[in-house]
Amino acid sequence: MKNFIHIKGLSKHFGDFVAVDKVNLEIGKGELFSILGGSGCGKSTLLRMLAGLEVPTSGSIEIDGTDITRMAPYDRPVNMMFQSYAIFPHMNVARNVGYGLRKDGVGKAEIEKRVDQILELVQLSEYKTRKPDQLSGGQRQRVALARALIKRPKVLLLDEPLAALDKKLRERTQFELMNIQYELGITFIVVTHDQEEAMTLSTRIAVMDKGRFQQVGTPKEVYEFPTNRFVANFIGTINTFEGVVTVVEEDKIQAYCDEAGETLTALGRQLVEVGQTIGVAVRPEKIFVSKERPDNQEDVCIQGVVDDLGYLGNRSLYRIKLGNGRIVQVSSQNRRRSVTRFLEWGDKVWISWTARSAVVLLD
Repeated sequence: MKNFIHIKGLSKHFGDFVAVDKVNLEIGKGELFSILGGSGCGKSTLLRMLAGLEVPTSGSIEIDGTDITRMAPYDRPVNMMFQSYAIFPHMNVARNVGYGLRKDGVGKAEIEKRVDQILELVQLSEYKTRKPDQLSGGQRQRVALARALIKRPKVLLLDEPLAALDKKLRERTQFELMNIQYELGITFIVVTHDQEEAMTLSTRIAVMDKGRFQQVGTPKEVYEFPTNRFVANFIGTINTFEGVVTVVEEDKIQAYCDEAGETLTALGRQLVEVGQTIGVAVRPEKIFVSKERPDNQEDVCIQGVVDDLGYLGNRSLYRIKLGNGRIVQVSSQNRRRSVTRFLEWGDKVWISWTARSAVVLLD
């Protein structure tokens, strides 16, 4: 994929506070790229600099070979969809969507043609004469999206685009957004704090904290192979055991973890040495729980007691207390219909996982 957006050494200071700290990023043409992070991490400030609503303290932004760092917002090949949608309440859907074209002096016939085309794309053709207060939250979201897309920007910036929607509508709209982006081929940059949203939408994700990118990669890379403890803990849930490295082989590391009372094995080629302190981490869904000890001697296998549990319909969550008091979280898919639980509070169980399921965390 050809790199389309180049961000080099970009920083933004507000007095002594550094909101964005010398970030570098390459985004390909046609990517649906997400910037993921918690409140105050700098993601919205970065988006505003791309839109031209904030002036960088240092660094540069280039889109399709043109340096836009100091370019006025209205001259940039960029449009932005705000979290609030900012739809005009006195205008119907068609006039809201065509507003930008009218401001640019586009002819009436051309406006009508393009409004009809974009409303068909976002599945709002039958609502073109309705006012915003006659629409659902998901429909208003699509009106805002259509208005942002109708001017055919090279890049569309979306600031928490689905935050105002309820869970089921948000999930459905994610796929609609992906389909629209695919059909148009426009580069989308989404800012969000919602991990599931970023994982579902994105071709790649940048995880941001304290003004810097902690990891950039595909959703699978970021989830399955976090590069540090922040990313591992921020994306989903993870159990981390502190340990001391005892064996280093070409593609395998062993560490004695006092918290587990075991020597744990993880696959990887990290540059570690015998005697070094590391974290050995495993996701809850990678752990198997059973009342009988598993037969596979190569798996990590530890005994514990069910300390707490929760039923979530499609899966059950268990908190397993080990002999030393350490709590391990386990997620188990509910594959069979039953009114009785597989496990109850106080049950003695075995938890196990393979070396392939564990990841080494260095910092």
